[in-house]
Amino acid sequence: MSEVTALTKFSCPACGAEAVWTPSKHALVCPYCGTESPAELKADGSLVEENDLVTALRSLPDEQRGWAAERKTVRCQSCQAISVFDEKRVAQRCDFCGSPSLLSMEDIQAPIRPGSVLPFKVAESKVREEIRRWYGSHFWAKSDVGDKALTDTLHGLYVPYWTFDAHAECPWDAQAGYYYTTTDSQGRTQQEVRWEFVSGHVSHDFDDVLVPASKGIHPGLLEGLAPFPTTTDLVPYDAGYLSGWVVEQYQIDLVQAAEDSRERMTQRLRDLCIQQIPGNTHRGLRMEPAFSEQTFKHTLLPVWLLSYTYGTKTYQVAVNGATGKITGEYPLSWVKIGIAILIGLLIILIFMASKN
Repeated sequence: MSEVTALTKFSCPACGAEAVWTPSKHALVCPYCGTESPAELKADGSLVEENDLVTALRSLPDEQRGWAAERKTVRCQSCQAISVFDEKRVAQRCDFCGSPSLLSMEDIQAPIRPGSVLPFKVAESKVREEIRRWYGSHFWAKSDVGDKALTDTLHGLYVPYWTFDAHAECPWDAQAGYYYTTTDSQGRTQQEVRWEFVSGHVSHDFDDVLVPASKGIHPGLLEGLAPFPTTTDLVPYDAGYLSGWVVEQYQIDLVQAAEDSRERMTQRLRDLCIQQIPGNTHRGLRMEPAFSEQTFKHTLLPVWLLSYTYGTKTYQVAVNGATGKITGEYPLSWVKIGIAILIGLLIILIFMASKN
């Protein structure tokens, strides 16, 4: 991996030890003497820059690549997640799946540097309490799942996302259907549809359409963690926020993410067009969307992740590090499900017997 000079601002101003970003303090805190100091943001600290998408897809300058600090990169041979962490740390297990099969890797090209970061706001102690409560609220989970999924395997991670902005102009046409009822000579009624050609136009601004770039967290969980407060709480990227934390390097690149965002935007435009179609139903919707003012950001979002193995399968519970929203997986108790089915069948039999 290409290395750059480490930022001296990670050092504790009192004792010189390495300071760590602590979400409960919103500051870099020395784990040895407790001295607190804020992360040094850019001179224009309130500004999170957008990047022109078309220009970036052609080429991106080298100065916008790398982490702006010395970092170590490893790839998990089990789940294929790429983790990036402080150079002095020795990783023994993957923070995403717990596998010990980690392979140090050298980057052929440094990754695009994040332009912004959403710092952790939810403290680890609160996350542990909420996860225990979350397990207890799921009746269909196996009874011992809380013991199997020990919360000492909880990890705080910065997960890569792309965000996209665009303006869309979308003319459309379709056939709108209007229901009406006919009656035949026998007095029987039947519903018919009268079709009419209609057309319209949708204008829409997309702001921070999120596309996850992680391979370490199960895709369904990433979607379930949304929304993140990216339009209000992002700060310019500063490597100080990453001090003491593991960062996942993106494996869905800008080209793939841009295609994904276009699909998401197009689906949203389809929904907006359908809302404009009059009548009771429709068919043959055609759209001709045109996108302009396309920009993107590479950002890091905070996630608390708990991974555990039950039987032969790996399960994950993820917590939004900014809002505390929890989404997760757990093994189902087929004993409980079977008992519920039997009780349901018994109730049906009793009901049917009472009718006879």
